[in-house]
Order: sequence, then structure tokens, then C-alpha cells
Amino acid sequence: MTLAKSEAKILHEKISQKAYSHEDLIRILATRSKAQINATLNHYKNEFGNDINKDLKADPKDEFLAILRATVKCLTCPEKYFEKVLRLAINRQGTDEGALTRVVTTRAEVDMKIIKDAYHKRNSVPLDRAIVKDTTGDYEKMLLALIGHGDA
Repeated sequence: MTLAKSEAKILHEKISQKAYSHEDLIRILATRSKAQINATLNHYKNEFGNDINKDLKADPKDEFLAILRATVKCLTCPEKYFEKVLRLAINRQGTDEGALTRVVTTRAEVDMKIIKDAYHKRNSVPLDRAIVKDTTGDYEKMLLALIGHGDA
């Protein structure tokens, strides 16, 4: 049995038992490479029929579960995770400048183009337009420069 297959089985077992904070579950998600996690999660879906996030049912009272779901989303689909962080930062009453700055500065040279595309697809508004609408001055100029405003 491959590592991915055996760890997919462990993940399914612990999630079925709602043992979200079990050391094996945390060890698998925290210590494996991205390639290994993707292989494990592919085995999980093939073997048990659902994406892991579907099985990690949302419970608004369980903060640990919410963090676990966010971790899995960030590991498996970072552009969707960061799109959501940007959307929530921009769309709330008063911009969450900390979250906006953190995502833009840390992802600028990594995968910002993909995040911008995901943002536009999800919100029907380009990210640069949302930033212009929500920020001003040098802060706005810095964000636009970092996201590659005007780049093809």
C-alpha cells in the first residue's frame, strides 16, 4: 500500500470519527510535501467518493474545524483561498487593510496572476478595480503596483 493510500485511509477514519485534532491527521497535513498531500487527497477522493473538504462538514461553533478546512483549501487550491481572503478584506464595511496587505505582499511574485483571475471569475470585477474603489493614495498605488496593474 502506498503512503498516499494509507494516509488517505487514516484521514478518512479520523474525519469519520470527528477526531479533527487527532495527531495523525495534523501530522499528515503539517509535515507532507505539497505533492504528497495532493496524492493523498486524490486517493481520498477516489477511495471514499468525496473531496476531503466535503467530509469536513462546516460547524460554525467549531473554530478548529474551520481552521482545518481553511488549511486544506490553502494547500489544495491556494488561489481560491487567497481570493476569498481578498474578497472578505475588500467587501466588508471598512477594508481589512491587514489581510489585504498580507495577501498582496506575500503573493505578489508567487501566484498573483492566478489569484487575480480567480477573483475576477468569482466576483465579476477585476481585482485592480476593487482595490481602486476601496483604497486611496500611496497605499492604493502600492497595492496596484504589487498586483501588476496594467500587466497583460
